[in-house]
Amino acid sequence: MATLTRLEAEARARLISVERYTVDLDLTRGEDVFGSTTTVRFTAHEAGATFVELRPTTLASATLDGRRLDPADLVDGRLPLTGLAAGAHELTVVAEMPYSRTGEGMHRFTDPADGLTYLYTMCCMTDAPLVFAAFDQPDLKAVFEVAVTAPEEWTVLGNGRATREADRPGRWHIAPTPPISTYLLAVVAGPYHSVTTEHAGLPLGLHARRSLAADLDRDAEELFDITRRCYDRYHEIFDEPYPFDSYDQAFVPEFNAGAMENPGLVTFRDTFVFQSAVTDTEREVRGVVIAHEMAHMWFGDLVTLRWWDDVWLNESFAEFLGYQVLHDATAYTPWTEFAVTRKSWGYDADQRPSTHPVAPRPDAVPDTASAWLNFDGISYAKGASALRQLVAWLGEETFLAGINDHFARHRFGNATLADFIDAMARASGRPVHDWADAWLRTSGPDTLAPVAEDGPDDRWRLTLTHSGGRPHRLRLGAYDIDPTRPERVLPRAGYEIELPAGETPGAGTATVEHTFPGSRPDLLVVNDGDLSYAKVRLDERSWDTALRTLPSLPDALSRTVVWNAARDMVRDGELAPFDYLEAARRHLPDESATVIVSGVLGFAGGPLAGRYLPDDRRAEALALVREITDRLRAGSPGDGARQLVAVRAAIDAADAPDALLEWWRAGAVPGGPELDQDLRWQLLHRLAVLGAVDRGEIDAEAARDPGATGQRGAARCRAALPDVAAKEAAWEAMFDPEDRLSNYLFTATAHGFWQVEQRELLAGYVPRYFPAATALAERRGHALATAVGRDGFPHPFTDATTLALGEECLASDRPTPALRRALADQLDDLRRALRVRAAG
Repeated sequence: MATLTRLEAEARARLISVERYTVDLDLTRGEDVFGSTTTVRFTAHEAGATFVELRPTTLASATLDGRRLDPADLVDGRLPLTGLAAGAHELTVVAEMPYSRTGEGMHRFTDPADGLTYLYTMCCMTDAPLVFAAFDQPDLKAVFEVAVTAPEEWTVLGNGRATREADRPGRWHIAPTPPISTYLLAVVAGPYHSVTTEHAGLPLGLHARRSLAADLDRDAEELFDITRRCYDRYHEIFDEPYPFDSYDQAFVPEFNAGAMENPGLVTFRDTFVFQSAVTDTEREVRGVVIAHEMAHMWFGDLVTLRWWDDVWLNESFAEFLGYQVLHDATAYTPWTEFAVTRKSWGYDADQRPSTHPVAPRPDAVPDTASAWLNFDGISYAKGASALRQLVAWLGEETFLAGINDHFARHRFGNATLADFIDAMARASGRPVHDWADAWLRTSGPDTLAPVAEDGPDDRWRLTLTHSGGRPHRLRLGAYDIDPTRPERVLPRAGYEIELPAGETPGAGTATVEHTFPGSRPDLLVVNDGDLSYAKVRLDERSWDTALRTLPSLPDALSRTVVWNAARDMVRDGELAPFDYLEAARRHLPDESATVIVSGVLGFAGGPLAGRYLPDDRRAEALALVREITDRLRAGSPGDGARQLVAVRAAIDAADAPDALLEWWRAGAVPGGPELDQDLRWQLLHRLAVLGAVDRGEIDAEAARDPGATGQRGAARCRAALPDVAAKEAAWEAMFDPEDRLSNYLFTATAHGFWQVEQRELLAGYVPRYFPAATALAERRGHALATAVGRDGFPHPFTDATTLALGEECLASDRPTPALRRALADQLDDLRRALRVRAAG
């Protein structure tokens, strides 16, 4: 299909404005297609021609101002509209549209647990034309009025309140919306289980598949409580009230994103309806996502980006506010998880060749295909970190004044980076444009490397090397070894400092000196509290002190800064992987923050053991990980979250089946936890990798767990079996030209297929992978192209041959943009791993 360019969108926005869509969907036409009738009322500002987007199975008819258009004119998803006179026009399009198995357009899912079918739309960013005829760009906002015909027993939800027609079973009308963008239209339909309430006069609803009813009911009050608290907090900080007539949250199957901010009807991946035991961190993350999506009701839905170069105006703000509002409104303290998980995602993305500014210039996002590539750790985590710096610089009161000015000027309209920066400059009277140039228009992370020395006159001197050149407001944490307990440090002071911008922000290196009273501290933590976005180094004395005293740092964010510095040093070849493992062995058993334990174990047992170490040292690394997990389990009886984190890591680090088989047969881990369904599938998968179970045992477990989770678990386990027939069957399923696997089943199969322990068996598939991935991406679109490039990549092969094959593939013109980006990122990770190995 043709890709919309920025220049085309600008030309169309000059020519027309759109007033209203009337969309009528018929969901009763079988398993393959649904009916879609769209009437669009729009105005041409002068005589001219344009096009409407539509990707149907069959275009039955199209009528413009009573004149029938030729369906044969629909080419590459575009129907030309020629001969437009200045003035009002009406276009009606009648079509049959295809159901999706890839989470794009109208996704159709039949629950293997009970045979019931569920539908939902995902129109972002370019998939609205898979549902209705659309002028599909964000700055042509319009009122939407939707009607749906569905099986009588189904529930239908939309962007506005949905009501049944009294005399027409299965017929629903959804209240007209305020002006919204085409990518935000949403319909959810099926025999959903619903829990409803009301808050401050606003109807609230939670919805999930019937097979998840008990799980949703169990957590409904927690979900509603977070929703109410976030709603109230947003009304404390925003002058503009919630702009829609209801607030439904639907947990839908096989969803590609974490969630989608459709006005009034947020869709979440239904793995957020927890069926098995989870940690406190996982509940906290779910709360962040709830707060994040609610933030979008203002940032993205009320005020929408004009073009996709300003994705950050949606995602960076929702990311920042999701964490901050959950922190303000609940007992959760989510900024530690942000530092452990989200910022690592941002730092990794920002150091690849595919990095880009938080707010790229419009000409850097020439079309929607390139825009898809910016939904990454930079637009989310780095952008949110930049906003934390802006708040630190301007103050929260001024920051919120700027936001409210921005909303007032652009409500139900579109805005740009310049509009937002103007609002902040008006509110603050400060040079916010310079700040934006330094933070939002440059790429790559800064690095802050300190050297602390004793100086004259009872003062110590800090020499701080600052590469990157952005201005920073941050904290230096000074700590001294407790003379009575040398395994501990005591806080001495926290120094607030400002690093000015360099002459060329985003490039160059500067050295800044400060002096402070007293002798130099034993441990100096730059960016203590993790307020800024920069890679941090520790000087030699601080690192030595940290290796002896790390768990005694009183704040979890301080400890996270140190652990993140160690992680970065491993990735940059400055710290030996086994030194990191030794630090984990010494300190993780005494670490109180579950999220830090989980993050360190994930890095140690994942990329460090799997890629950064030579193959012949992997077993030694996994043995250290198992030692850590044994000590965690022994030292935390009754702490379910730590036990769960430790057991998960122990399963993945097992290199022999004996202990796992004992757990499997007992149905529990000695001392806890019980093997719930998620742990059973994880355990069975590892046993499959190690060749300790066969297909019959996997099939038996799938019969025990007949739902979607079991279906995915079985696909992953079957693909992990270490025999020729199992591997070939998994390969054929993934790359089947008929594309029968859904997005989730493809990913599950890919996760099972590639195993470090099975390199000899898998070596022949590496040269087959690149042409197969390229062909699949051409057939199946953005979501599967990303999945095959990310999840389907041959991760176990950290070698020059795989790198050469990947580079040869990228040198051709065949990979789609989504696949090209995914492969480029994977190959950069591979190069980094080879450099770390070479560094010894």
